[in-house]
Amino acid sequence: MTLHLTEIVITALVGLAAGTLGGMLGIGGSIIMIPALALLFPGRGPDAQHLFQAAAMAVNVAVSLPAAIRHARAGAVRRAVLMWLLPAGLAFILLGVWLSNQLDGGTLRRIFAAFLLYLAAQEIVRVYRKSPDHNEAAARVTPARAGTVGAVLGSAAGLLGIGGGILAVPLAQRLCRLPLRQAIAASSATMCMTAGVGAAVKIGTLPMHHQAPADALILAAALSPTAIAGAWVGASLTHRMPIHAMRGALAVLLLLAAWRMSGL
Repeated sequence: MTLHLTEIVITALVGLAAGTLGGMLGIGGSIIMIPALALLFPGRGPDAQHLFQAAAMAVNVAVSLPAAIRHARAGAVRRAVLMWLLPAGLAFILLGVWLSNQLDGGTLRRIFAAFLLYLAAQEIVRVYRKSPDHNEAAARVTPARAGTVGAVLGSAAGLLGIGGGILAVPLAQRLCRLPLRQAIAASSATMCMTAGVGAAVKIGTLPMHHQAPADALILAAALSPTAIAGAWVGASLTHRMPIHAMRGALAVLLLLAAWRMSGL
């Protein structure tokens, strides 16, 4: 794959947008990258989705790492959450990649889309009702609760090539009753490692789908520099924006992700 100058510039802008939103909301940015790559490179064949997912997973490492560093410096990463969330995320991202290589993802994407619509509706209700964020004293962090969040993050990330945070952030709020900023921080910290493992496996299995691993690396290289810059900006915005504004942004992204996964 050879990228022309216009394609490089547009791809870099996509990376900037994905990085900013990914760093701000702990989502990895794939819900922007994957559909954008599909629009930019429509002639890559019927299995191009695997290529775009592999590239996005590689970029998710670049997006989540600087964001996680900023969240850690702000004191938002809870070790008690991470110690259970991370192992589950690592195990289930491998399962998710395996499923993505073996099964028809259409039905599974539609199931995820329905789930995301439900979560988006809940966030919209919270914005409308101006419900308060959870405080730290209300947190309910147990191995089962945090492990479930990690399993959802990992399986969604491996199966669909997304960061997984788009599901993990609202789920961590509901199951573990974490404050929004801590849920985002835990998601970003987990994605640092799960995305790296998942990307390596996904890229390595691209020949199964008649796609070249080198092409995924080329796309990731074009996306990553601006995604990293955007992630630093986005992570800073997390600790400056009002909670209700962040809930509104999260609801919009959930709706976009549902639309993307539904195939409509």
